[in-house]
Amino acid sequence: MTMHLSAWLSRHKRILTIASLPILAALWWAFRPEKLWINQRVNEPAPFATSGTQPIFTGRFDGKTGGHVTVFQKPGGEKYLRLREFTVPDGVDAYVELAKDGSKAGVDGIDLGPLRRDAGDRNYDLPAPADLTKYNAVVIYDKRSDSAFSLAKLEPF
Repeated sequence: MTMHLSAWLSRHKRILTIASLPILAALWWAFRPEKLWINQRVNEPAPFATSGTQPIFTGRFDGKTGGHVTVFQKPGGEKYLRLREFTVPDGVDAYVELAKDGSKAGVDGIDLGPLRRDAGDRNYDLPAPADLTKYNAVVIYDKRSDSAFSLAKLEPF
């Protein structure tokens, strides 16, 4: 039986190679192994004119990340969150969330979306109903492992 299998495999080697290429490409796309060693930096400019915009809350991240978070309020009442000098470990599927202090990430928070790039400065618009006295922490969590790996408590500026 092993003779027949090895003979069949040697005759169909090209077909098997060609058929396996799309499968390997799909696996690469799903898991993106190059993100384990490539850091992508982003430096988004602050989205406001300097006059009239006020910082209202600030915090510093603990855990496996570094950086600061500041919440700004524009003259029209709109708020946005700015991450500065922020880095995350390689290979995580990181998301940003406003959370109640001490609550589990992904449960009762306000999801602000995926973390854009591994390092640098970035901005996130806050939804209008976000009550920053109730949601007083910014959590960075990994969706793959469903675990928070950094938290910054927001304190009045």
